[in-house]
Amino acid sequence: MKQILVLFFALALVLPAPASSQQEEAYDYWRFNRDMIQHGQQAIFMCNGLFTSHRTLEQVFAQELAYLRHPVGTPDSGDYVIDWERKTVAIGAPGGTPTMRAAFRKGLGCVIMAPDQTFEDLDSLPILEMAPLAGNPAEIAWPDGDRTDDAPLPAGVDAAALQAVSDWAFDRESPEQVTLSLLVVKGGQIIHERYAPGVDVTTRTRTWSTAKSIAVTLIGMMVDQDRMALNEPLGFEFLPGVASPESDPRSAITLRNVLNMSSGLYTVDNAGLEYAIGSGLSYWAGGSSIQGMRNRGLIREPGTYWDYENYDTLLAVYAMKRALGDQETYLEFPRRALLDRIGMRNTLLSVDRFGDFILSSQVYTNARDLARFGLLYLQSGMWNGERLLSKEWIDFVRTPAPATAERGNFYGGQWWLVPDDRKDVPKSAYSTAGNRGQYVIVVPTHDLVIVRRGLDYRRQGFNRWDLTREVLKAVHMEATDNQ
Repeated sequence: MKQILVLFFALALVLPAPASSQQEEAYDYWRFNRDMIQHGQQAIFMCNGLFTSHRTLEQVFAQELAYLRHPVGTPDSGDYVIDWERKTVAIGAPGGTPTMRAAFRKGLGCVIMAPDQTFEDLDSLPILEMAPLAGNPAEIAWPDGDRTDDAPLPAGVDAAALQAVSDWAFDRESPEQVTLSLLVVKGGQIIHERYAPGVDVTTRTRTWSTAKSIAVTLIGMMVDQDRMALNEPLGFEFLPGVASPESDPRSAITLRNVLNMSSGLYTVDNAGLEYAIGSGLSYWAGGSSIQGMRNRGLIREPGTYWDYENYDTLLAVYAMKRALGDQETYLEFPRRALLDRIGMRNTLLSVDRFGDFILSSQVYTNARDLARFGLLYLQSGMWNGERLLSKEWIDFVRTPAPATAERGNFYGGQWWLVPDDRKDVPKSAYSTAGNRGQYVIVVPTHDLVIVRRGLDYRRQGFNRWDLTREVLKAVHMEATDNQ
């Protein structure tokens, strides 16, 4: 008996404590990273707000920076420096959180620099030297240009109901929902267009994750050309490297897996670390998007679990870069393949400081360009009689990711779908979605594209399917071939 008791107490010393008494950590060990990233966010927001969006400093502080809990300074002064000639912004002062710097780069928008870089390193940052798309958009008819001739509303459109929808979108009960623009297109015709004070048809703002839907469009073009394959592995090595890369289980992850947000890789961003050690390092702190996204371990079988991760999108974009070959071809590809072909003149796809597209979020554009993008999908990939994107690819992005089947079938291939529990909007509708309320909604049954741009903050909560429901109240349903 004595020996048994000794053994019992010995085991008690090494066995783990019951689950109810597991250790918890209250201290944020990534606090200083978060402070650095917030400085970087402010640098990017101010730089793009001033030099990409052409907003005033007062507007930037009132709306762009409302997303930050503790922005540095005020429109009058603070620990920031704006160089209007070089189009740069620096946030912070020596002696504390690192000063973060962002610089506008031709053809790309603003690029965040690393904490150990200064503006003496500007020449090392990428630029895109491409001539503007030919022609004056003011003289070119919509949708290739911006000339809109007066025309009566299409049959079945209720003007008063449409205005009521617009008021519903702009006059929000929550002061934290700030609608900047609303654009409704039916049958290719703009039937409603409205902008908030200080915003107009040319104003570019950040798409946030609506960029993911642009990324999947470019990738789809590569798949259509047999330069990439949906069901084949991504084709590159992950980090940390292993002695035998072919035996790395991550090498089985396919393009379909990452576009369905089902890579099975460790979920850095959704573990609460997006603004500490996740994709935020490349978004806001000058880190390499390519290094970070590959440096994740496999924790689930690919394709079996849905988890929304910026890095999954960036894995697909990196695979596209490798398929394109050289850096110049890669940087020019979005304009040559998509933007210039459908008149998206106001759209800038930004990169990290190494020249890699951050196509999970870092795109600046205006409402009309996003409406053109939605029209490409509404028209089943056709533009001016030319096929730019296959119907098969559009079917893919609209097909629920298998891993969402038990959770409502709400996500396809970098596009969001009407969830199973929504009965008040057509199931065939699908949407982009970006932080702060960036939506492009395609409603094939009604031949509609709806664009809503916002600068929502904190609680946010603007619901794209509620917006769709309200617009449908103003538009009579007609049979179309786009379903």
